[in-house]
Amino acid sequence: MLYSMTGYGRAEQTINGKTFLVEIKSLNGKQFDLRLNIPSLLKPYEFDVRNILSEGLQRGSVECIITLKQNGASKPVSINTDLAKAYYQPVAELAAELNLQTGDILSTILKLPDVITPSTEMLSDEEWKGFEVVLKEAIAFLNAHRQNEGKSLETDLLLRLTNIEIQQKQIVELEPLRRQRIREGLMKVLEENVGKENYDPNRLEQELIYYIEKIDISEEQVRLNNHCKYFRDILHEKDISKGKKLSFILQEFGREINTTGSKAYDAVMQKCVILMKDELEKAKEQVLNVL
Repeated sequence: MLYSMTGYGRAEQTINGKTFLVEIKSLNGKQFDLRLNIPSLLKPYEFDVRNILSEGLQRGSVECIITLKQNGASKPVSINTDLAKAYYQPVAELAAELNLQTGDILSTILKLPDVITPSTEMLSDEEWKGFEVVLKEAIAFLNAHRQNEGKSLETDLLLRLTNIEIQQKQIVELEPLRRQRIREGLMKVLEENVGKENYDPNRLEQELIYYIEKIDISEEQVRLNNHCKYFRDILHEKDISKGKKLSFILQEFGREINTTGSKAYDAVMQKCVILMKDELEKAKEQVLNVL
């Protein structure tokens, strides 16, 4: 089973008057690249949040947005009442000396330094454990989405692999005919330019054997066949992350196909090689999305 790197997950839950909403988007990427938007209340746990996301998602370009809504019982800010009272007397005296109205003294005092400070409230152990559940639930939804996308990727990759194997079988069938055509072509050139009576047939036979051995593609076909089998084996492995392995194998596909093409010297076989290359490029594009 394959997993795509593309997915979306969302989870929301209220814990002790705090509503946590987690949204995660994932796209393909070579490594795990995380953009994390996190509320201040969760800042002390940022390292833990990053670790949970990394372990749960493994690869991809990931954007995680965590929002927090608090009900009226929460205290997002605190007021230093002692400091406000200390400010009040001199401010009131100054207003009286300047014959100013005192109706807006409170708003003035609240704007003075350190009267209103951010809350030092922290998550309790219970709230953190509850948030962990929400975060992992969002990751699970995203991975379920990835799995569904992965089914389509696997179907397409198997199609590309089958098409490559079909062309490879044709190349194997064409190989004896190719050798015969090469032999006949060389003999025809010699007969036209030297004459049939003016060359040593035994020496020609030796040279033909040497030449045909140089352009032999049997080793390339054996290796390509092994790569195809290995590719299928990896597709059926239980390991979730397979994209890098599949990408490396497709690189080996390319080496064998290119070598076959460079040795072919046959128009029909070259056509098979071109079709194989086309399927290989499509497979490479799809593998970029595999986890």
